[in-house]
Amino acid sequence: MIDTTLFQYMEGLLRQTTERHFRYIYHTIEWDARLIGITGPRGVGKSTMILQHIKQQPDHSLSLYVSADHLYFNNHSLASLADDFAKEGGTHLYIDEIHKYEGWSQELKQIYDIYPQLHIVFTGSSILDIHKGQTDLSRRVLMYHMQGLSFREYLLIKENINTGTFTLDDILHHRVTIPELAHPLPLFREYLAKGYYPFAHEPGFPQRMNQIVQQTIEVDIAQYANLKPVTARKLQQMLSVIAELAPYKPNYDSLAQEIGVSKNNVPDYLTYLSQAGLLGLLRDDTAGTRGLGKIEKAYIDNPSLMTTLASNHPNTGNLRETFFFNQMRVNYPIKASRESDFVINGYTFEIGGKKKRKKQIEDVPDGRIVKDEIETGHDIIIPLWYFGMTY
Repeated sequence: MIDTTLFQYMEGLLRQTTERHFRYIYHTIEWDARLIGITGPRGVGKSTMILQHIKQQPDHSLSLYVSADHLYFNNHSLASLADDFAKEGGTHLYIDEIHKYEGWSQELKQIYDIYPQLHIVFTGSSILDIHKGQTDLSRRVLMYHMQGLSFREYLLIKENINTGTFTLDDILHHRVTIPELAHPLPLFREYLAKGYYPFAHEPGFPQRMNQIVQQTIEVDIAQYANLKPVTARKLQQMLSVIAELAPYKPNYDSLAQEIGVSKNNVPDYLTYLSQAGLLGLLRDDTAGTRGLGKIEKAYIDNPSLMTTLASNHPNTGNLRETFFFNQMRVNYPIKASRESDFVINGYTFEIGGKKKRKKQIEDVPDGRIVKDEIETGHDIIIPLWYFGMTY
């Protein structure tokens, strides 16, 4: 028999969960699939989304939500929980923060194979790797990756401005029209400072952000890569160095010397920070059949994180590039440009302020100037805030 405190825990969370707004991927998830995994950086709303889904069900008495770090698992296993739940007629098991449960992939495979009547949804850190370990879930699971809020979602949550998404083609041809948004720039500046995270307007935002960084490095990455505490501190040092220099063109020798590690460790550390949602790695177009090009620049993952790490005084130019890269990578293959800043689908984008001139891309076919601090554009001049409306 299942401990009733687990149901009480779920019901308490459901009472606190609103259904006013749903994240951009909610309606793309095949919720009827037997095994679903949702990854993403800390703080972007994965837990809230699955609680919303439970509340959407006509009868959530057949559902059970648990967090893998609950005290219950000090002397119980996931497998035994699933067995008890299935015997009591349960049909939908939701497991949050599964990366905190040792041996999670083995037990999920066992649950999936033994209880075909159970539908399982789990969430985990961005660094979660379903291909790592002794079991193979890749044939069984549908995986989704969730980013933080787009500027479009921020407008919906903050101002209840409900607009559809716009494609890159819409943006290039100036078809981004939002009648309810007469003056977007004040809200856009708010978004850059802290709007990437759904808890932006809750008390203690800076403290919450610092906790996210600390827990991501000291718990998520450290557990995934089996790092010692001293190595976790090196990762924090690396993040601080890159925060000051971003967009940073990686120099493995100087970075290794700066934080006191072997040059051979630097690529792995960059990858860990990127996979965990703390860095964004912009690559060139030399991927070929290998699938990954050379790292051209390292960015802090998103503008809100960059603002926090810069103690609310980020470099404006770097902030603009960070926003553009962060938003456009969700739906488009974005690469470093050899002539300018970014290339997407053959279009070259130069990012700057309202005084940015066309000189740098005047000889570049399909070049575009992306300007901050303007409300509308024309011809090849495009407002920066437009690029936050794509998801």
